[in-house]
Amino acid sequence: MDTKELESLIVKCLHDFYKQRLQILKDLKLKYFLRRKNPYLFKAIGMQNAHEIILRILTDYLSSSDETIFGDAFFEPLARIASGAKVADGAGMDFIIESEKKITAVALKSGPNPFNSSAKKRQSQELQAARNRLFKTQKQFDAVLGHAYGRQNTKPTTERIYRDSSGQAFWKEITGDSDFYLKILRLMRDTPFEHRKEYLACHDAAINRFTAEFVIDFCFPDGTIDWEKLVIFVSAEKQENKKIRGINNEH
Repeated sequence: MDTKELESLIVKCLHDFYKQRLQILKDLKLKYFLRRKNPYLFKAIGMQNAHEIILRILTDYLSSSDETIFGDAFFEPLARIASGAKVADGAGMDFIIESEKKITAVALKSGPNPFNSSAKKRQSQELQAARNRLFKTQKQFDAVLGHAYGRQNTKPTTERIYRDSSGQAFWKEITGDSDFYLKILRLMRDTPFEHRKEYLACHDAAINRFTAEFVIDFCFPDGTIDWEKLVIFVSAEKQENKKIRGINNEH
């Protein structure tokens, strides 16, 4: 892939990433992510400002959401297309790189965040199932848990069928270019800044919208936070929740 072709691909992937980020902000409902937060912690650290609470929980939610979206909208299509791979048709894999004698099945993650034991087992089982399905090809099967950044590079073990390949080593392996991991960064150029203005406007509107809703539903008339009402919304059984005016219509 030449430089201009790669740059066009990176720009498209960034566009898709921002498109999904914007859509999430536009569709997001306050009570969806508020129900998943810890009101006791907010009370314990002395939060008394509705705007501060909303900014905190929205930032936490979007940070996690961005990592997932970036992996799906940017890293996965970039790695698949740049390597000439094809989309995998089974669970546990994102794409397959096939040569005359070898099939490399790649499950791609953004970074080398540690799996818990059950996740490792499930990932290994899914890749083992893929190897069984592809056994008839009579080709060597290489299962890879790829990481778009990081330095975790390991071999398979008796407990897992796959190996880890991360960062520079991963991108070099699938593209043959030892500088590919740097080219991704360089060829973004100013594209992120071109999208940022629209995103920030949408983000600020969401903050204002959620803050206003929080004040109506979870504050006393004088503006102070009704902590009991918030805790009931997050933790009470349904029949108790329905007693609270303004909360019984969250779904």
